[in-house]
Amino acid sequence: MTMAKVDRRILKSQEAIKNAFMELMSEKDFDKITVKDICDGANVGNRTFYLHYLDKFDLLDKMIEEHIHKLRKLCESVSELSFKEANIIWFEYFESHYLFFSTMLTGKGAFAFRKHFLEFVIEELKNDVDITEGKNQGFSEAMILTFFGSAIVGVVETYFMKGIPDPPEVVAEQLGMLLDRNL
Repeated sequence: MTMAKVDRRILKSQEAIKNAFMELMSEKDFDKITVKDICDGANVGNRTFYLHYLDKFDLLDKMIEEHIHKLRKLCESVSELSFKEANIIWFEYFESHYLFFSTMLTGKGAFAFRKHFLEFVIEELKNDVDITEGKNQGFSEAMILTFFGSAIVGVVETYFMKGIPDPPEVVAEQLGMLLDRNL
């Protein structure tokens, strides 16, 4: 068997496991989901699951890490853009992974993801915050980062909870304009 076939099968199994897990997370509490449920939904055996993941917590952590890593790469690629332009690209990513983000931000597993997401947003904002001059001069860096990080996460959460009825482009654009205006 060639290496490409093995790699494709591994990737296919992992995708099936992740998709089954997200479906289950959107339907019931994380605590109520078993590895057997995930395997049944993915149509894989327990051995296949344990070949890739230690348990459902490891699966959740790896999925969160994977999306945070992809968002970090997106941030690197848009670092020269305004917040408005960069946010449109972010929201395109959110939309293309809608099930993951809507489940992570509104479901029972939300706490674990929200914490990672907020830490990531604050880390990314650090380069854009200047407290030595301009409108934010004299502010505590921790205060500014927490304020804007929480605002960004809050807007994204509210959007996924259908609290903001605007299309993603409008939300992204307006959030970006608010950040451009205030940072």
